[in-house]
This record gives sequence, C-alpha cells and structure tokens, in this order.
Amino acid sequence: MSSPLVQLAKDTIAAYVTEGKTLASPTELTPEMIPRAGVFVSIHKGKDLRGCIGTIEPHKASVAEEIIANAISAATRDPRFDPITSDELQDLNVSIDVLSAPELVAGVDKLDPKKYGLIVECGYRRGLLLPDLPGVESAQEQVDICRAKGGIRPNEHIKLYRFEVKRYQ
Repeated sequence: MSSPLVQLAKDTIAAYVTEGKTLASPTELTPEMIPRAGVFVSIHKGKDLRGCIGTIEPHKASVAEEIIANAISAATRDPRFDPITSDELQDLNVSIDVLSAPELVAGVDKLDPKKYGLIVECGYRRGLLLPDLPGVESAQEQVDICRAKGGIRPNEHIKLYRFEVKRYQ
C-alpha cells in the first residue's frame, strides 16, 4: 500500500486526466499532509521519467494542497513531456518529495548528492536537483547539472543552498 501522500497524488492525476476535475484537499489530513512545505511530484513510467514538477517553498496552505497542485502540473504541464493520458495511468509510479527549508552553504564541500538536494542561484536564475538521483555521484556533478538547468554559466558567481527531503513512494 502506498503512502497517503502518494495515493493523494495518484488520485489527483487520475481525476484530472480522466475527468478534468481538480480534487479538493482531503477533509481529514494525515500528520504528514498538514505542514506547509515545498513539494515535488515525480512521475515515472517504468524507469523513465514522465513528469516532475514542484515547489521549493510552499505556496499553498498544506502539503496536501501542494501535492494536488503539483501532481496536476507534473502530469500535464511539464514542458519536457506530452501530457499524461488516461491509457497510461495504470503504468505510472509516483513519488513525493517533501522539502526541508533550503540552507545556504559556503561551498561544494558541504554538499552530499545522496543526502541533500541542491539549489544553485545566480541573481534571479536558479537550478534545482533533488537528492539521491541515479547517475549523480558527486557534489560537483550536482552543481554542474543545477547550473545547466538554471542557465548559469560556469564562470558566474553562485550561491549554493542545500535541503533534505522526505521521500514517499
């Protein structure tokens, strides 16, 4: 049985894709649905990423509401993929990452790609990478990927923020 957070995301995706309906926040929230936090919803079809959208900081009143908004976006608005169709629903795996508050760090030596996610910032441009992703083995790789995602050139001065996640699958 998947966690209540994952089930909420799956139910949200199914309702939106099949009926165009946005679920209301559950009337009874489990403890992990109550706080305000940034949330990423990742959707995989087999081993392939099919959609991933999230918020670094909370925009909604609860984790449950963040999940509902981000699940719809991950399923239908990730610019890297076509929207998910109802035919795909049974083949999807969903995971939820609830983010801690980002913490400014002094350098790459304070990073660990298995433990911490990373935000690289240069002015208004930012790139983010969740922790513990297959193929990302070093902190420098993590920084380079974040720079690329944020459109930040290698010679530009950056700020590094790390965060932890609680992952639900």
